[in-house]
Amino acid sequence: MTKAAASPDPKSKAEIEEGSVFAPRFDAEGLVPAVVTSAATGEVLMLAYMNQDALTRTIETGEAHYWSRSRSRLWRKGEESGNGQRVVEMRTDCDQDAIWLKVELTGNAEACCHTGRRSCFYRAVAGGAAPGGGPSLRFVDAERQFDPETAYRHADAAKRTLKSSE
Repeated sequence: MTKAAASPDPKSKAEIEEGSVFAPRFDAEGLVPAVVTSAATGEVLMLAYMNQDALTRTIETGEAHYWSRSRSRLWRKGEESGNGQRVVEMRTDCDQDAIWLKVELTGNAEACCHTGRRSCFYRAVAGGAAPGGGPSLRFVDAERQFDPETAYRHADAAKRTLKSSE
C-alpha cells in the first residue's frame, strides 16, 4: 500500500461513514490515536498514536508501528524490548479518526507496557482521596512480566522507562 493509497480524500460524510475506502483522518499534528487490544482476550493493552508512515508500515508489515510523541520519531513496537505486536486485525471508527488494533503479543514476555506490565492500564481511579487531595489510584493487574532495566538495551532508556513507574 502506498502512502497515497492509505489516505484518499473522501468526498462526503456518507463516504467516510458508510463507504469501503480507508481514509484515516489525522489531527492537526498529523496523528491518529490507536487503541490496542489483545486479539486473544479483548483486554485493552495500550493507547498510542500513528502518523501516516506508522500506519503504512503497520499495514505493509503486519507489525505494529507508532509515532512516539515524547521521542518525536517512528518506532516499531518491541524494537528495544523485544516485546512486539503482530496485528491480527485493524479497524477504524465511524468517522475514521481513530484506529483499533487487535494484536498478538510477541517476544519473551506477554507484555506491552514499557514499565514491564502486560497492559499500560494497570491502575484504577479509586473513589478515595490521594495524599494530594485528588482521586487516588489503585493498582490492578500490575504484576511486572519483565524487568524494564534488562529489557531495554541502554541505561538511558531504562531510566526513562522506570521514571514514570516509581
